[in-house]
Amino acid sequence: MTDYHAPENQQVVVIGGGYAGALAANRLQQNPDLDITLVNPRPTFVQRLRLHQLAAGTGSGPDVATADYSTLLGPRVRLVVDTATRIDTAARRIQLASGDALHYDYLIYAVGSTGTVPAAVPGAAEFAYPMAELEQAQRLRTAVDGLRPQAWITVVGAGLTGIEMAAELAEQGRRVTLVCGGRLAPSFGEPARRATAAWLTKHGVVVLESDVVTEVRRDAVVFADGAVRPSALTIWAGGFGTPDLASRSGLRTDAAGRLLTDETLTSMDDDRIVGAGDAVTSTAQPLRMSCYTATPTAAAAADTVLSRIAGTQPARFSLAYSGACVGLGRRAATLQFSRTDDTPVRAHLRGRLIGAFKEAVTRGTLWGIRHEGRKPGSVFWRKGYPRQDVAVPEPEVVR
Repeated sequence: MTDYHAPENQQVVVIGGGYAGALAANRLQQNPDLDITLVNPRPTFVQRLRLHQLAAGTGSGPDVATADYSTLLGPRVRLVVDTATRIDTAARRIQLASGDALHYDYLIYAVGSTGTVPAAVPGAAEFAYPMAELEQAQRLRTAVDGLRPQAWITVVGAGLTGIEMAAELAEQGRRVTLVCGGRLAPSFGEPARRATAAWLTKHGVVVLESDVVTEVRRDAVVFADGAVRPSALTIWAGGFGTPDLASRSGLRTDAAGRLLTDETLTSMDDDRIVGAGDAVTSTAQPLRMSCYTATPTAAAAADTVLSRIAGTQPARFSLAYSGACVGLGRRAATLQFSRTDDTPVRAHLRGRLIGAFKEAVTRGTLWGIRHEGRKPGSVFWRKGYPRQDVAVPEPEVVR
């Protein structure tokens, strides 16, 4: 077992090399006296925003959803390809799956989210395909390629991920059923939902809004009313899970397993641990799992660490949401505008120009990480929520 330790400099370890972790590591380079280590289980960066393209086979080759870390990380960020299995907060030590360990003075927790299927739904774990991780998307791609052109595919879950998956498949002429389990695009306003539904219907997607899947079989899905529909392939896009590293390490999490932090994104249990991305939520502001949230939380987390090292008071995190965009195949999208607290307004845009905008935003996420690597501290974001005079309800906490 090797203990990586360099006592001459303060050591900051970032666990997780997704959108949040990579950007946070790059931003830490503003302090030239830090040793910065990024721990990630894969040697390549995963473009989460393109996994549905990889799974559907509509991207530009097998590497559509990956990028080389050598093009993303700044020169002072050291990449360790390994998996963190436990954080020893008393010793400030991270145990790795390889048997090695990392010491830290400060830690940024950015482990992201995972694809999951509900254990309570019979057959889901055995027959349904999640798609939120690279290996899951690759496995799904193989399954899609093995289907007959007219075979029915069922996508369970009609949030943005499920819609994008169904749209990519439909644009190829696949026969797709989208099961909403409530309503289509629940985070959108009614006009944007109607526009999205119209595109899906036009492209042959069967949208079942109120239906709920209660069983998954090898070649069918079963609904709550007993109806059985054929399904040669069932894709589960009904939500994300979070790694249990925080709870296994004795840190407080919310009911979804996300690290619970204060208004500076600092762990409620340890001021040496700061959170960013999908696996984190704040007592000051509920945070949506999304790339939109990952970038500002990553920048703010790095700034909190830099402030603590400098002996200054970290700023309170705030984020003003402006909307969300769902891709509809390769050439269209729906853009839903929102209030600063992430609640939707009636205004929305749709069509080919918005599809081009969505592609530009997706490309821009990698550009932003690279730019932060070259010019640390360059990322900024729109602030303004929560307002200081508004009480925010405490999230449900588990220990």
